[in-house]
Amino acid sequence: MQASPSVETSAIRKITWRLVPFLGLMFFINFLDRTAIGFAGPNGMTADLGLTAAQFGFAAGIFFIGYIVLEIPSNLALHKFGARRWLARIMVTWGIVSLLFTWVETATQLYWLRFLLGIAEAGFFPGAILFLSLWVPARHRAKVLAVFYVAQPLTTVIGAPIASALIQAHGAFGLEGWRIMFFGVSVPAIIVGIITFFYLPDRPDDAKWLTRDERDWLNGELSREDKVKAASHGRGSAQALMSGRVWLLSLIYFGFVYGLYALGFFLPTIIGGFEAEFGTKFTIMERGVITAIPYLPAAVALILWSRDASRRGVRPWHIGIPALVGAISIPLALIMPTPTLTIIVITITASAIFSALPNFWSFPARFLTGAAAAAGIALINTMGNIAGFAAPYITGAVKDATGGYGVPMTIVGGFMLLSAILSFAVLTRLKEPRS
Repeated sequence: MQASPSVETSAIRKITWRLVPFLGLMFFINFLDRTAIGFAGPNGMTADLGLTAAQFGFAAGIFFIGYIVLEIPSNLALHKFGARRWLARIMVTWGIVSLLFTWVETATQLYWLRFLLGIAEAGFFPGAILFLSLWVPARHRAKVLAVFYVAQPLTTVIGAPIASALIQAHGAFGLEGWRIMFFGVSVPAIIVGIITFFYLPDRPDDAKWLTRDERDWLNGELSREDKVKAASHGRGSAQALMSGRVWLLSLIYFGFVYGLYALGFFLPTIIGGFEAEFGTKFTIMERGVITAIPYLPAAVALILWSRDASRRGVRPWHIGIPALVGAISIPLALIMPTPTLTIIVITITASAIFSALPNFWSFPARFLTGAAAAAGIALINTMGNIAGFAAPYITGAVKDATGGYGVPMTIVGGFMLLSAILSFAVLTRLKEPRS
């Protein structure tokens, strides 16, 4: 069915404003909960629990073991039961587990809670990506994913000062500041999870805010795309799990996630090290604000880069060039002679990583549909998130062994270089589906 441009424009505008900000809020809370340990570590938790850098890295990374194990089953369950029920269940569950961090007393308890948090959060991110792919045709997907993905850098821009303010409430209710921070970032997940059950529609036919013409256009456009993808690549989950393209996309994503989490978990600690290295002194709030600095330009870069990708059509170089910039800038940050120059280079790194990610996620939906999309997107995220475990653990262990962050950050750059090479080699072959 051919629709007038006004129907297409109004349908995409309504989806962008009705669904994407809410999903972005969910993503904001999700990323803040999983990275809260990065704020807690240098602000009392590491000292109170007696953690070494390797133990802290292990605690940060063990989250991904449970996450990885249940990622694919969770996304297949979302495909079967619907996003409204499944995403609501995920949020409430992880909110409850996250709340328990308030009372952690030993390293072993910390390990178990991080592992359980990974199990609770499994499926959220690929489920959100799958959900958007079921609502947005290919030619609009990069722009919509960018609006959704901007929540991730904004988690640090907004979340770092919030976390710092909560930490500064040290002594309230007889709790250390880092414990109050865990409590404060956990409760919103439970509240928004309950709201999700009533707010989020599973498919266009459930959206009363769309007109009949808008629903008909969306259903027709998405159905034609699905038929093209199913004819070329099949619908079954097993086909996706055995697809060489899916596994190569997983390797590309691995490099980006490795860089993202090495940066996210250890940036607050690196900034804390400025005090000893450069003779400076920061308050807890100043540390939070400095931690947030790289991510505001990253959010702007993400939007501008994705806008260009949407206008031209997403090309391999929209992913490959940022990966190359990240590969070069990450190790360079550690040889800068002043804190200001260090933050500038880290800002370039963060901007590169976040510019690539929403455009990357437009590629799997170019050839995956149905259960294959649920399994394939989950597999890419699962294999990529092995880096979520590896990055903080290897970074911490190598730092302990070498006495500095030079070698571990060079390793990060190497993985991002691999992503750059594979992006140019693999993504050229993936074309947008034509209805």
